[in-house]
Amino acid sequence: MADQEITCRDCGSTFVFTEGEQEFYNSKNLSSPQRCKECRAAAKNQRMGEREMHDAVCAKCGADCQVPFKPRPVEEGGKPVLCRDCFMAERN
Repeated sequence: MADQEITCRDCGSTFVFTEGEQEFYNSKNLSSPQRCKECRAAAKNQRMGEREMHDAVCAKCGADCQVPFKPRPVEEGGKPVLCRDCFMAERN
């Protein structure tokens, strides 16, 4: 595979889709990117900025945190909320 030049669908600039990036995308069954890295980052920031965050208390360490969903009390059928650090520790 050779490097490819792709035109960004948002800003119209060309960017290089390297051979290594192509191999990675193929290994994950992803299609080629349609936006340059800057426009992808801008689109991601816009999506993340629209996400409403809710205050919560971590069930494991007791720290105040924010989560992207409205937590329900455990006694009302909700699940325990974990802060990012405790969530990542549980995940690994």
